[in-house]
Amino acid sequence: MESLVEATSGAVGALVSTTILYPLDTCKTKYQAENRAHHHKKYRNVSDVLWEAISTRQVLSLYQGLGTKNFQSFVSQFIYFYGYSFLKRLYLRESGAKSIGTKANLIIAAAAGACTVVVTQPLDTASSKMQTSDFGKSKGLRKSLSESTWSELFDGLGISLLLTANPSIQYTAFDQLKQRMLKKKTRKNSGDVTAGEALSAFSAFVLGAVSKCVATCVTYPAIRCKVVIQSAESDENDDDNARLRPRKTVSGALYAIWEKEGEDHKVNMDPNACTKTVYVRNQNPVKELLKKSRVKSYVC
Repeated sequence: MESLVEATSGAVGALVSTTILYPLDTCKTKYQAENRAHHHKKYRNVSDVLWEAISTRQVLSLYQGLGTKNFQSFVSQFIYFYGYSFLKRLYLRESGAKSIGTKANLIIAAAAGACTVVVTQPLDTASSKMQTSDFGKSKGLRKSLSESTWSELFDGLGISLLLTANPSIQYTAFDQLKQRMLKKKTRKNSGDVTAGEALSAFSAFVLGAVSKCVATCVTYPAIRCKVVIQSAESDENDDDNARLRPRKTVSGALYAIWEKEGEDHKVNMDPNACTKTVYVRNQNPVKELLKKSRVKSYVC
């Protein structure tokens, strides 16, 4: 029952954050997916995607694929939280320990994340294709799945599995920053250890946001490759672009990005990636609120 409550509350929290941030996520994804030489780029920055939607009267197209994305977020978060809670209880029962250590926690989280990725990868691929389609030309979930082969449905699976390391990087950064802040706080209070035992809610928020940004920056090349691999083919692609279309592998995506964009533009980084991760990082209060009230009473 506890696993079910954790899974449901986590899934609903993800649903809320995904819906609120979806237009920004669409702009970010379309910007990342563009793989052309710099002087042929359609989008110079993320705002160009937004202005295109406004100028062509396709603002609602910023929400194309929202249903699939929400479904994918709900399913993936449900599986993740259920799997994590189940594996954690299994570990405590088999090891006889009263609490779970940091290393074991990271391993369990990675295992739950890997299981989630394998199950939900087709939905993730379909969602990315919908977001990166030309405005007004996005296909539905059923059509996207039916027109793809089994191998195409799992495009980017290797990178998705690699990105399960993101929480580990985030936790490491958070822990290091937390220790530094607590030491500084202790020194300010003339060595009073009790004064620096815990972080304030605001400090925890700031450290969580910073550590999430660090993890995103470290793994961003992999995130970019994943978007390029999963993106839909634009109607504007000419014969040369079709010939240089990247193979759906990590090496193929990296090679295509380097060839078309050059050394100065291979990362195509934008601050909106961090903006989105900061907000998603703080969906936990939603999860906790739901867990303590409505969801718990519903499940029970």
